[in-house]
Amino acid sequence: MRDFSPTETAIDALAEALRRAGFFGEIEQDSALRAAMSTDNSVYQIAPDLIVAPREAADLVTLLRVLGEEAFAGIALTARGGGTGTNGQSLNSGVIVDLRRHMNRLIRLDAAEGWADVEPGMVLDELNDALRPSGWFFAPETSTSTRCTIGGMVSTDASGKGSRVYGKTSDNLLGLEIARPEGLLSSLDPAPGWAAPLLAEAEAAARAGRAAFIANTPRLNRRFTGYDLERACPEGGGFEWWRLFLGAEGTLGPISRIRVKLRRIEPEKRLIVAGFDSFRNALAAAAPLLAADPTAVEVMDETVQEIAYRSGILGRLPAALQAVAGQRVAYLFIEINGDDPAEVAARIEACRRIVAGLPGAGAVHVAADRAEIRELWAIRSAGVGLLGKVDGPARPIAFVEDTVVPPENLPAFVDDFLAVLSRHGLGFGIYGHVDVGCLHIRPALNIDLAEDRARLVAVSDAIFALTRKHGGVFWGEHGKGVRGAYLRDWIGPEAYAALQGVKAAFDPGDRFNPGKLVSNATPILGIATTPFRAFNAPEGDPLTKAFRCNGNAQCLSYAATTPMCPSFKASADLRHSPKGRADALRGWRRARAEDDPDLPRIEADLMGVLDTCLGCKACASSCPVQVDIPTMRSAFLADHYSRHRRSFAERLVLAAERHSPLAVRLAPVLAPLWPLMARVGEALTGSTDLPDRLAPRAKPPLLLREAELDGPLPPGSVVLVQDWFTALFDGAAQRDVVAGLTALDYTPRLLPMRPAGKAAQGAGDLTGFRRMAERLAALLERAKATGAPLLAFEPAFGMMLRQDYPKAGIDLPPVRMVQEFLAEEARTRAFPQAREAAPARLLSHCTEATAHPESPAAWAAVFAAIGVKLETPATGCCGMAGLFGHQRRHQPVSRRLFEMSWRPQLEDGAEVMATGFSCRCQGERLADRALPHPLGIVARLLDPALPPGAARR
Repeated sequence: MRDFSPTETAIDALAEALRRAGFFGEIEQDSALRAAMSTDNSVYQIAPDLIVAPREAADLVTLLRVLGEEAFAGIALTARGGGTGTNGQSLNSGVIVDLRRHMNRLIRLDAAEGWADVEPGMVLDELNDALRPSGWFFAPETSTSTRCTIGGMVSTDASGKGSRVYGKTSDNLLGLEIARPEGLLSSLDPAPGWAAPLLAEAEAAARAGRAAFIANTPRLNRRFTGYDLERACPEGGGFEWWRLFLGAEGTLGPISRIRVKLRRIEPEKRLIVAGFDSFRNALAAAAPLLAADPTAVEVMDETVQEIAYRSGILGRLPAALQAVAGQRVAYLFIEINGDDPAEVAARIEACRRIVAGLPGAGAVHVAADRAEIRELWAIRSAGVGLLGKVDGPARPIAFVEDTVVPPENLPAFVDDFLAVLSRHGLGFGIYGHVDVGCLHIRPALNIDLAEDRARLVAVSDAIFALTRKHGGVFWGEHGKGVRGAYLRDWIGPEAYAALQGVKAAFDPGDRFNPGKLVSNATPILGIATTPFRAFNAPEGDPLTKAFRCNGNAQCLSYAATTPMCPSFKASADLRHSPKGRADALRGWRRARAEDDPDLPRIEADLMGVLDTCLGCKACASSCPVQVDIPTMRSAFLADHYSRHRRSFAERLVLAAERHSPLAVRLAPVLAPLWPLMARVGEALTGSTDLPDRLAPRAKPPLLLREAELDGPLPPGSVVLVQDWFTALFDGAAQRDVVAGLTALDYTPRLLPMRPAGKAAQGAGDLTGFRRMAERLAALLERAKATGAPLLAFEPAFGMMLRQDYPKAGIDLPPVRMVQEFLAEEARTRAFPQAREAAPARLLSHCTEATAHPESPAAWAAVFAAIGVKLETPATGCCGMAGLFGHQRRHQPVSRRLFEMSWRPQLEDGAEVMATGFSCRCQGERLADRALPHPLGIVARLLDPALPPGAARR
């Protein structure tokens, strides 16, 4: 049996050999990156020894050629795409090849023929966004489409919504190119001479086992694939060797190029969402609905519905479909696509009639707007991600979740399945594609417990047997991974021997993703013998959320307009993501607890990945399980700096925040000296572009006097709560907000500034943070006595009060964002009307957009109340994020993020506003655009005599 356990010396030698051989991509052994690459969306964990990120196909050839040297014969190689596998598909020791980071390009599109060549690291949604203008799309619609790669889809033969019509990935491919030590081998070109013996050996093995393979694979829409001997050896002769790679999970070698078959985008699309009183009734609806020829029929059971309800995402459903508190509803999602509007309308009406006649059917909603359809499907997808958010040490996990049986057998199969779970005392959540007989059932287990790991084995064995009893497939959608341990029994000895022959032809050393699916000399990894990741932290551990990260990887979304996660979007480097940081934090916690001799290096690597976090806290609200990296970074830094001294630069920043009230009071004295002080501050803190002017000090009557806090203020008064950045540096925003509120007939008053402790919290100075937070809380409590609404106008500050203070156990009176207050007021009072009604554009602060997603709509309501239409386009992070964008070491990331989604919004000449101080700074320094606070524009629109920018002077 082969042993792939390379020594550190061998790995160091390999890294050096790759550099000498001209490998152009990254070659890394960073412990944080190794930790990030050791997990996926499964319960398993295998640490790799080296990570390489090739830049092009030639790098893959170089890598394989060097690995072919005798000195490296004991080192394995495993390709990795998006890392969304639910069964450890891309986890292994040795070398992990990160194909997503650089090999993610659309190489060629043939819009006439309907095909495209892509690199394996391209993300599915990115491909379809690029294809959309041509009228084509790549059909398999996976729930992880924002982050799964085409190469990963090929390797697991992924499918998803609409597969009854569109098929699996293997049904939508035209060819592959693979990398070999000798060069590139493409199915689209004549095979080079060196490939002839390899292909002859593989064909002989495949033809010998073809009949046995067919005899042991059910004829289903979600057909069994992976070493597909049937389609690789057509009846009429020839050898389509590339079909052996579809579903092979990298066990035959790395793929360098993929030719995908495209489908025309159907112009007509509708989505029906129907509520049922029970999952059983929703499930029974699937078979009758097939008569209307739907594109997809999916179900979400009461458990998933309840979790989604508690998390608030069902509030985005149409009102008629929303359950009242305590009501349990199962939802059916029925999509109808087509080219002919009349034909689609007839199918919709047929669906409605069928649903109306079914037991337990309730409200029905039909969506025709594309944006609404996307939003409704997003609810279904988000509900699934939330399964990992279940409280308690046992949580639903994916290990028997993509079984497929003939749709007519589904009710009986589900009864048997649930009986198995009942025998083992397991709770569960269910969703899935009932039109093709594929249900995702996730039993809840605590993988830290030996008894639950034994249950995982027992349930897997039982469900494997059930799929055979009901004529189905154990692995219908998400690949096999370590479940490949069942493959020999599934396919039978004759067919498995043929698979071994194919493996021997392409991988005679058993080095490609060893231990998965098929092996000749390496032990197959088992569902209980593969190492498990730590599932729960000790009670009360501040890193609990790092342990609850399940690898769902929504943080790896490629889209520039999605706020989570900016540092990953700028780098495409897994370690610089919430998932990667959670993995690294877990690794550090283990090393710290075990007094690992390698702790200094592990800690240094962790410091590196936490340093690139912008602190936007999008992960705290957008991640399905709220893996709040900034809060855990604070806990780690507090521990670290209890043992190490802070740098002078950090101490200077902390002192600046702590003494900011004094700086505000001295602003008239400091103002002439400030430009020089700012330049000195830049030199001392390694910063650039620090604000070079101070805001004028606010005075009574605008500034509240201490005595006024003890009694009520006159009707119409509102109290503005400042943070230290706006109070010190953003006098223009103060004037905008005051002018806008005054124009709306309010009397704004400024509360004396007390710092909230944001810099201290971010740096892990938790004692300093609490001291400042308690002082601010006491001031706000006094201000409450005025009876006037307390309003914040800086999003990062307002969201900190809303998110971080409650987590720290600090109670505050309600502090609303100014747009929340005004939108609510607009419902009951008439605002003055604008004299001009040109549309305006508002760009939201990313923290606010994720923590308070209703904010853009609130601003739109405010502008609508004065008669102005407001555009609120989606944008990601602007790249500033407080001090992050001022630090010299972060300039490439900061500027890259601004270019990704903010600059395009500033180039068409439209008037653009920004809610955040950081965002306004970034617009001014990188695009030379002054971005006023929206209330400054409100002031100007209500006073036509006020020239542009007057409210800001």
